[in-house]
Amino acid sequence: MEKPADGAGEGKSEDEYQIALSAEEFLEFFLEDLELPDLERRKLSTTESDGLRRAGYAVSGSPANVSVTRTMRNSLSRRIALKRPRPEDIDEAERELADAEARGADAGALAELRERVETLRRRTRTIAWIDPIDIRYRRFEPVPRPTTQAVMFCLMDVSASMSEHMKDLAKRFFMLLYVFLKKRYKKVEIVFIRHTDEAAEVDEDTFFHGVESGGTRVSSAQAEMLRVARARYSPDAWNLYVAQASDGDNDPRDNAVSTALLLNDILPMTQYYAYLEVGEPGQRVGASSLWRAYKELGEPRVAQRSVTSREEIYPVFRELFNRDSAERGGGE
Repeated sequence: MEKPADGAGEGKSEDEYQIALSAEEFLEFFLEDLELPDLERRKLSTTESDGLRRAGYAVSGSPANVSVTRTMRNSLSRRIALKRPRPEDIDEAERELADAEARGADAGALAELRERVETLRRRTRTIAWIDPIDIRYRRFEPVPRPTTQAVMFCLMDVSASMSEHMKDLAKRFFMLLYVFLKKRYKKVEIVFIRHTDEAAEVDEDTFFHGVESGGTRVSSAQAEMLRVARARYSPDAWNLYVAQASDGDNDPRDNAVSTALLLNDILPMTQYYAYLEVGEPGQRVGASSLWRAYKELGEPRVAQRSVTSREEIYPVFRELFNRDSAERGGGE
């Protein structure tokens, strides 16, 4: 929106534009292009559900379906193509005119500068910040689809080697994962497992707020995951996923046990295994014995990433679950 400083056609104009996103729109933008890898590989339930599939963009539609990002991209492209002056351009031209008047420049030079200022102002008024031709609406088309059943196992290290900073990073990662799953999928279950040298399935509140600590044995969490999967989630009917967060400080004798469980028991029944290694700021992360043990497996379904600060969590989360990574099957 353009607002003249004084009367119509006089004074300097300013670009005032605000975008208000609802919580639903923000989450849609926040989680755009994210999905679980290989979701359709396992058996699907026979129940059909009516769903909506993205079908590009349209020039008309419901205000609720306005694509803010695509609209602003079109607006910016049009303004650049039409060379709409920026407020800074007008300010600079006005300063040059004021300086020329102060110096007592000749009438011809002053007339030329005044014409330039007026031309910039006129172009600003003529070329709107957002034009109706910029607006794009997300288009959806109904599609019948089988309801997919998926379960995500969240394995978090809470041993004594995990500092409060590391635990905070791990919890923030799992919070993002929780929001993503609940927002994106109708039929998804989440199993929370905390471990020290012993592991246990816990509820959501205990997972994020429990305070117990102790030694480290990663295989205990993997064994608990297998126990729950075999009892409740048959791979013939469920898509199984695992996300693990740890500082990588595992009992060296346990690394062989952990990788054997992963290679022989877990990977044959799961689509994807995401491992997040957390560390202190400035610490070299991704060099632990557990990291190397996973890396040596050479398994494309095991994706490994590391973080040392809160700012890294969201970009790493997108790397692990963006659509391109899903199509590639993970990796490092």
